[in-house]
Amino acid sequence: MDLTYTEEEEAFRAGLRAWLSRALPQLPPKPDPLDWPGRRAYDTAWQRMLYDAGYAGLHWPEVAGGRGATPTQHLIYLEETEKAGAPYVGANFVGLLHAGPTIAAEGTPGQRARWLPPVLRGDEIWCQGFSEPDAGSDLAALRTRAVRDGDDYVVTGSKIWTSHAEVADWCELLVRTDPDAPKHRGITWLALPMDAPGITVRPLRTLAGSAEFAEVFLDEVRVPVANRVGAENDGWRVTMVTLSFERGTAFVGEVVACRRTLAALAKTAKANGSWDDSAVRRQLGLLNAEFTALWRLTQWNVSEAQRGGGVPGVGGSVFKLRYSHARQELFDTAARVLGPDALDLDRDLTLDRLSSLSYTIAAGTSQIQRNIVAERILGLPKGR
Repeated sequence: MDLTYTEEEEAFRAGLRAWLSRALPQLPPKPDPLDWPGRRAYDTAWQRMLYDAGYAGLHWPEVAGGRGATPTQHLIYLEETEKAGAPYVGANFVGLLHAGPTIAAEGTPGQRARWLPPVLRGDEIWCQGFSEPDAGSDLAALRTRAVRDGDDYVVTGSKIWTSHAEVADWCELLVRTDPDAPKHRGITWLALPMDAPGITVRPLRTLAGSAEFAEVFLDEVRVPVANRVGAENDGWRVTMVTLSFERGTAFVGEVVACRRTLAALAKTAKANGSWDDSAVRRQLGLLNAEFTALWRLTQWNVSEAQRGGGVPGVGGSVFKLRYSHARQELFDTAARVLGPDALDLDRDLTLDRLSSLSYTIAAGTSQIQRNIVAERILGLPKGR
């Protein structure tokens, strides 16, 4: 693993910093966190600024409309935008981080031409229709059915934890097209237009009070066969491409943010006297080591991806497993440092603590990540 940066990479960093210093003051005030139409407009306006400056889809291949940047340049981009306090991809994260890269890797030339430019410009928003109420953490246990009828699939079923479904134009949808096949082999990946007849979206409110997730109910929704990405019944393999991107560099900016939070906590501890508690100092030191190690692990994963053609590997599961637990430990420690103030729901740290509880479930539960690490990295036999 090479932890140094080349002259070209440092020049890229300098150019990005200069652009951010000019662009960020032009942004309007952030909308209310519960105003999802407003947040969509804010996020897509930022995406358009990135597109006009040549930073949209930075790591996407040029044939897909991206800049063809190396994984290391993408890592620098994520680090610098987080340090500068730039907006996250927000409502557009499924399109930019999941569906878009999957279509770029697996879609036909016509599908790439239709769907990728609107994602990069911020014209269209995607959501993810993977999880189901009765499937638990076993994604392959999905039961939403798609029956072929001429040039369409007729889809019936339901999805849950569908991010930003209420403002999405498209959904990357997993359906079962062969109920008699082994569960991993009868799945198909479809692009679902969210304005199709038969779709009902019901927002879900989280513990933190936000409503970025939704239930989606599908009642004989017709989806053109032309919207299938990959072959029929080959959706599980296509999905693994999606999840490799989700678990690759998707949390990089959050690691940078956690390191900033940790530094702020240390200052708060010194100011309010909790620094005098040796257990608090020890925990803050441990967390500093944890997030430093996670950053190095990210660099290692990026180095591996760069050697492997740009697609993240299973090392992303190691990162995601440890990061999700380290994040919870960080905000548990924050509660200890803040004392009674940790109950103030107007504090960002309090909301972040509530949000952190979901990280051991989001993007694949910790149990699933442990199975991936055991079977695909350590070569252990599959459990029964």
